[in-house]
Amino acid sequence: MNKMKIALPLIVGATLALGLFLGTTLNTETSPFKKSEAANTNAQKLNDILYILDKKYVDSIDKEDIFEEAISDMLHKLDPHSNYIAARDLARLNESIQGHFGGIGVRFSIIRDTLCITNVLPNSPSERAGVESQDQIIKIDGEVISDSTINNDKVMKALKGLENTEVTVTVLRNDELLDLTITRGSIPVNSVLASYMLTDKTGYIQLQSFSEKTTEEFYRAALELKAKKMENLIVDLRFNGGGLMSAAINISDMFLEKGLPIVSTKGKSQPDYTEYAANPPVMEGIELAILINSSSASASEIVAGAIQDNDRGTIIGRRSFGKGLVQQDMLLKDSSNLRLTVARYFTPTGRSIQRPYTEGFEEYMMDERDRYQNGELYHLDSTLMVDSLKYVTPGGKVVYGGGGIMPDIFVPLDTTGGSFYYTKLQYGGVFNAFAFDYVKQHKESLSKYKDIYSFRKNFTVTPSLLENFTKYALDYYEIEAYQNELKRSTVLIQREIKANIANQIWVDNAAQLMRADTDKEVQKALEFLEK
Repeated sequence: MNKMKIALPLIVGATLALGLFLGTTLNTETSPFKKSEAANTNAQKLNDILYILDKKYVDSIDKEDIFEEAISDMLHKLDPHSNYIAARDLARLNESIQGHFGGIGVRFSIIRDTLCITNVLPNSPSERAGVESQDQIIKIDGEVISDSTINNDKVMKALKGLENTEVTVTVLRNDELLDLTITRGSIPVNSVLASYMLTDKTGYIQLQSFSEKTTEEFYRAALELKAKKMENLIVDLRFNGGGLMSAAINISDMFLEKGLPIVSTKGKSQPDYTEYAANPPVMEGIELAILINSSSASASEIVAGAIQDNDRGTIIGRRSFGKGLVQQDMLLKDSSNLRLTVARYFTPTGRSIQRPYTEGFEEYMMDERDRYQNGELYHLDSTLMVDSLKYVTPGGKVVYGGGGIMPDIFVPLDTTGGSFYYTKLQYGGVFNAFAFDYVKQHKESLSKYKDIYSFRKNFTVTPSLLENFTKYALDYYEIEAYQNELKRSTVLIQREIKANIANQIWVDNAAQLMRADTDKEVQKALEFLEK
């Protein structure tokens, strides 16, 4: 059975999403080592143990992997967010923080063992070289890439590289093979995943990370929406795991009156410090709602906490992750990195939103499971609202610390329309594959949709198109549509077909807009803002 492998949801699939470990980072410094006699003794002890394991253990071992895992385990004994990053992994993480990498500027999917170009970035190296959407890359630098061994890592390794270096791709287009030489360039890793007007009054910005480019991206998106007469704004921080503290401060600064507190930090070796809004708010007068969920962490929580504690906007969704620790990066001599917790941060009312981690790292990281099992994803958990963690905002609103940002308006997890059939379609990559083939076959008829708004209004997933999709899923992926499950999930399936087709044409901005009408948190925010 042919399977489809989907590229990571970023340009050329080449970056890691900002994770919880990336956290809110201060600055980077090289660690100055002064070895004591005890340190030398402990280092020799570890060396001896690794030597014995290598020589005597029953199976072959990788000493470097064991050593690096030992460092990570040691750091996780301190707290869940102190971490060791091997030199080989650091570059990929830095791409997400710096907001760019060396590449060719395409999005791709692997469909039926073939590397398919779904989007070519405007003004990218690929566009300049003549690569087009719906091209299929057969070879990279003369090596056949489209076969049963293809995977995302193999593709990214071949297409990424230093800026101004060349890579030659052989593409299949209209049954013709073309050799194209591409000079790699700086490819942006966008923080703003989507930005558009939901209604005549309300704009929407989805922020997926906090990087060095976030402030500029968000500012530009917000001004574009203001120019369209925006009165209200929904900022979507769901599934945003964090990033740079400085970016979170800058985003908050755009909404808060000059002089209002944003966040404060305290640590044993760090001076107590409070960041205040430093500029007149460019988004003054815009009504604000922020969407959060259990995967909104770190820098996302700084923004949500600053807005909530200063009575500047309304937080909607479910309790955020609960990461209130600040890390500082220290570059080690072998170019690996120690990401060490050096401070705690506090919201303007003085809340620490860090979850307890006394039960250990593994239990701490199973929080989502615990929330599901105790029903918190479906009902507001009043047991978290204890008097000892109660704070009051200047406007008189009661807020709570101790484990994430509690929303002002709770929206339960929406499982309407879910089925085993729909889950198999999602995880099998069927929607994306079908959309790729559909766009390729219907370019002419789709050209009448001039923008995402006309597509949203006028494109309909008809019963015949839905039937074609279910047949496609069966023929290519052996996923059979049982009528009871298909009936239960029809609305979701139609939504995802439309969103994925839009995504093939206009990238993520369009996909999110197509989902907005059935997104319960977005609809709750619209209801609140436009009441």
